[in-house]
Amino acid sequence: MLFNSYSFILVFMPVVLTGFLLLARRSMAIAMLWLAVASVFFYGYWSLAALPILLLSIGFNYLAGRILLASSNENVRRRVMWAAVVVDLVALGFFKYTNFLVATFHGLFGGQPPAAYQIALPIGISFFTFTQIAFIVDCYKGLAKETKFAHYVLFVSYFPHLVAGPILHHKQMMPQFSSMTAYRLDAKTAVTALCMFAIGLAKKTLLADPLGSVADAMFNAVDLGAQPTFGSSWMGVLAYTFQIYFDFSGYSDMAIGISLLFGIALPINFNSPYKALSMIDFWRRWHISLSNFLRDYLYIPLGGNRRGEFWRYLNVIVTMLLGGLWHGASWTFVIWGGMHGCFLAVNHFWRRWRKAGLPNKHLGWLLTFVCVVFAWVSFRATSVESALRIYRAMLKPHLSDFHLLAGWWHALPSLNWHDWFDSVMPAALLALAFFIVLRLPGSSEFAAADRRVFLLSGNPVAQPVVLGAARILALGGLFGASLAMLSGVSKFLYFQF
Repeated sequence: MLFNSYSFILVFMPVVLTGFLLLARRSMAIAMLWLAVASVFFYGYWSLAALPILLLSIGFNYLAGRILLASSNENVRRRVMWAAVVVDLVALGFFKYTNFLVATFHGLFGGQPPAAYQIALPIGISFFTFTQIAFIVDCYKGLAKETKFAHYVLFVSYFPHLVAGPILHHKQMMPQFSSMTAYRLDAKTAVTALCMFAIGLAKKTLLADPLGSVADAMFNAVDLGAQPTFGSSWMGVLAYTFQIYFDFSGYSDMAIGISLLFGIALPINFNSPYKALSMIDFWRRWHISLSNFLRDYLYIPLGGNRRGEFWRYLNVIVTMLLGGLWHGASWTFVIWGGMHGCFLAVNHFWRRWRKAGLPNKHLGWLLTFVCVVFAWVSFRATSVESALRIYRAMLKPHLSDFHLLAGWWHALPSLNWHDWFDSVMPAALLALAFFIVLRLPGSSEFAAADRRVFLLSGNPVAQPVVLGAARILALGGLFGASLAMLSGVSKFLYFQF
């Protein structure tokens, strides 16, 4: 069940919200149980076969957490913590990387891997595994205190975040589940919630999906052996650059809006990342919950910057390599993570060498944006060979490309409406995307109208946008236009990671 579907918007969400608010008048515990059951149903609706994996993971990690909270023996606690983390990582590795390892083995020694080795990836396993690893580590550190099983089930399976994040921390959510404010819906919160949902739905249906058609045309052609031109490669890669932003950011906005209707604030996961002036700044703005997780549970345990500059840069690169592999079982994701690791290491080195930074913020923005765009090629490409073919096209402009552009420009007046629309729309979409991400307020500024979201996120955002009548009406119009586009429902990109 997709957030951008009639079944979710018109059936599932109204039924679950109505039941939650009615039950909350009688009992907080029953209302929480209702929400937990609805969340498990939401996941099972996606894949009934994968539901036992989620439930087994919840049961195992809850039991491990209880042992950690109950034991005072440091040796026992350390062993339980490491055992639970290893089991979680082995389970994640089995489902996510077995196909990759088998394919790599057969690629090295010849032949095709048997179909029997193709293991289906349970949706959302990366997110609910990382969420529970954080819980286990927090239990070991004494930061998590939860003992009620129903509360823990809801914490892990809470449907607004379950299949594509953000990655949640126990300390962020459990106080909210236990608070009376989560069981009452006031008008101001409802308006903020609906506005956030409308923004996210518009990003997905009106921007991400049309841009995805432009990107897919180029990337799919390359997969079939075509060599793109300089212009078509840049058009396709830029289209994907904005597609993945509006797609994932749109999902996160909808998740925040949906959750606010239940009185629960989710952390902001995006803070206008394409406005970043450096790669360090970019990763403080893009997929914030993942960035924080990699920093707290990987980079710092590896040693962080405590052992000198060389180890700092190496730890950054290793962290991003593993972050790339977390996104997908493919060498293209490893390359993407390695590129970002190198970008960050260079950025840290530059800051240490030239503390004043770049002499011009516009140059900083351009350099950052170009690095991000180039890295997205390997993220989207289905093979290293395809990625290299696109890189060659992007870096080698030919005179014929400019002749084609001139011919296209002179031919525009003679085209019929349909052909003119097909020719101009990709460029118009890209221009609109640039304007939105660079000039308009980020959705985090709308979310910050609810102070709980602002405080929970722990990341500074600009002055919260005041949701006046004009803005609410405009967002209502966007919501209506988005509903009209739902006939072409498409999955969110991050569901596959």
